[in-house]
Amino acid sequence: MVNCNSILGPPGSGKGTQSPIIKDEYCLCHLATGDMLRAAVAAKTPLGIKAKEAMDKGELVSDDLVVGIIDEAMKKPSCKKGFILDGFPRTVGQAQKLDDMLEKQGVKIDKVLDFAIDDAVLEERITGRWIHPASGRTYHTKFAPPKVPGLDDVTGEPLVQRKDDTAAVLKSRLDAFHKQTQPVIDYYSEKGIVAKLHAEKPQKEVTDEVKKVLS
Repeated sequence: MVNCNSILGPPGSGKGTQSPIIKDEYCLCHLATGDMLRAAVAAKTPLGIKAKEAMDKGELVSDDLVVGIIDEAMKKPSCKKGFILDGFPRTVGQAQKLDDMLEKQGVKIDKVLDFAIDDAVLEERITGRWIHPASGRTYHTKFAPPKVPGLDDVTGEPLVQRKDDTAAVLKSRLDAFHKQTQPVIDYYSEKGIVAKLHAEKPQKEVTDEVKKVLS
């Protein structure tokens, strides 16, 4: 029994936090398309070479290439029990191509985990994030503030905010997410395989929800 799952949700909804937990709990491989593309390019696989050509021209990597890289990754021994696709498919076209590829292998997406969260909650969550670049320590002005505002607890060095963590950047990313990815959630909802999670809850409660869905 191969267990195939996809995790969808806006930036900052906790997909990256929950994926490793699901991976370890269910012995599934974690497929994040960005990481897989970079790995294929570095390994100079035939698909990686094609992907690099597109990237070098500043073009988007085609859906067929991305689905091909997922197809390759699924054949690894670590994926024999199944996989979690992190943040893919992002468009209905990608979802259809993915379904066609999986069907050829005699499997299908079993569950789509929809990390549902209000935009206002996300804005508070993301725009409050600050990091200490040298160590990677992260803080949050509301949920995990440093002892001294703007300074790292250990070194006293200044904290910085990632350029993606501003309200303006977040708004454009959320607009893109709603426009592109909401139709994907609707596409899978019609197949009756979407589980809506309350991603605004504390991390452990979200993990418990995920386990209930996947068990």
